[in-house]
Amino acid sequence: MLVTGLLFNSASHIAFAAGDLTKQEPVYFTVELSNQAGEKKFSPSTLQFETGTLTVLNIHNKGEKSYYFGSNGLADSVYTRKVVVLGSASETPLAEIYGPVRRVEVYPGQTVQWWFVPIRTGNFNDLFSRQSEAEAGMKGTVKIN
Repeated sequence: MLVTGLLFNSASHIAFAAGDLTKQEPVYFTVELSNQAGEKKFSPSTLQFETGTLTVLNIHNKGEKSYYFGSNGLADSVYTRKVVVLGSASETPLAEIYGPVRRVEVYPGQTVQWWFVPIRTGNFNDLFSRQSEAEAGMKGTVKIN
């Protein structure tokens, strides 16, 4: 009886997930790097995500040169499922990369999908490309609720 009580008491403090996160339907967001006019900016400049939600962030470069997309705050606050490199004229994946992601370089006219689940809340003012582009206004904010 004492053993059963101890086992039950210790088991009552174990937290269980509310559901199978691998079966979630993703929520899609798109951020554009630069634009047709050649302005160095992220559009939108503020990205907002929800913890526990499978997210697919489409990072599309509309510019005429390659740009980076990176946020240390975002990278430290998500579980990355994968990064998908898409073909230029289609949604056909060319490659999938697995493991932690810090930043992604996207070539002109190309799109990369970053699949992740935010696991920590925070506001991060560290969305950037390169230092020279940040000085020209290409910077942004990431908010995770």
